[in-house]
Amino acid sequence: MRAETLATLETIRKSLKLLAQRLDWETAPHRLEEMNAMIEDGDLWSDPARAQKLMRDRQKLSDAVGTYKMIETGLKDNVDLIELGEAEGDQEIIAEAEATLKELATVAAQKELEALLNGEADGNDTFLEINAGAGGTESCDWASMLARMYVRWAEKKGYDVELMSETSGDEAGIRSAAYKITGPNAYGWLKSESGVHRLVRISPYDSAARRHTSFSSVWVYPVVDDNIEITVPDNEIRIDTYRSSGAGGQHVNTTDSAVRITHLPTGIVVTSSEKSQHQNRANAMAALKSRLYQMELDRRNAAINAAHEAKGDAGWGNQIRSYVLHPYQMVKDLRTGHETSDTQGVLDGDIDGFMAATLAMDVAGKSRAEANAED
Repeated sequence: MRAETLATLETIRKSLKLLAQRLDWETAPHRLEEMNAMIEDGDLWSDPARAQKLMRDRQKLSDAVGTYKMIETGLKDNVDLIELGEAEGDQEIIAEAEATLKELATVAAQKELEALLNGEADGNDTFLEINAGAGGTESCDWASMLARMYVRWAEKKGYDVELMSETSGDEAGIRSAAYKITGPNAYGWLKSESGVHRLVRISPYDSAARRHTSFSSVWVYPVVDDNIEITVPDNEIRIDTYRSSGAGGQHVNTTDSAVRITHLPTGIVVTSSEKSQHQNRANAMAALKSRLYQMELDRRNAAINAAHEAKGDAGWGNQIRSYVLHPYQMVKDLRTGHETSDTQGVLDGDIDGFMAATLAMDVAGKSRAEANAED
């Protein structure tokens, strides 16, 4: 076999090994059989919440087992084809098998990464908030660029994106925006994006064409589902209604239908302004519960995530990623060191590489923390 093909085979085998470790492959088929037996139990649905959780867990495990078998079978079949092609001197068979192996390597790498998304809420939908920070009009424009980047990313993933609220900047861009992003592992992918994002460029709003630095903050937290119970007493919240201050036109409410909920013990404020008052209230309450749940997740994982939780003001010293458009082109994550010169690709939503690097770093940190705890 050619050296390139041997390297592809090694990549696939490495992915399979890591998938087997994350899946606990030796026990996975047995666990799946147990779940199937439990689902066939006629008394299961007497407890709907337990039944639904079991169905979700069973589907997740079944998909993982199926993926592993698909990659394993694809690897074996195409190696056999290459060996057959070499024995018969059929270059066409060899070329087709090598092309299939390259595709399989890409799939295996993606599934390997997805296997890392096993946190408590990683599979949930997510809320995404963007707020302009230091930098005035420049920062508002930067916030709108970030919003576009994340919407593009979500659309490429096939996720549904719902705008919950938006406040326009005085001259350009947005002061803030909040989205609900719905799709498999939406929170798991986006959770690493929380923090301050820094932009360096020649300002289009500066007649002297000087270089400006702008900041905007991103906050990601999971949508709580039926398995996560968050109770918020009425005496702990204040609900205000107000008129939307959106971008104008059909999106501006003519009545006080926008809703703001303030959680008095923590000072958390959430808003929703894109629907009817009833829908906005429901959306804002859902967002508040998700924020409170995220606080609990952060508390539990404080030792692991300490390096990533200095959210502070959106300004110098708190940024997680820098986007430099002048005097050179570079986007660099300050936590992982991952970088790319394809700034336009990043701003168009190609940010999986940054997410993958942070996810891998977090998993490694968790493993070290668990090992230290055992010692």
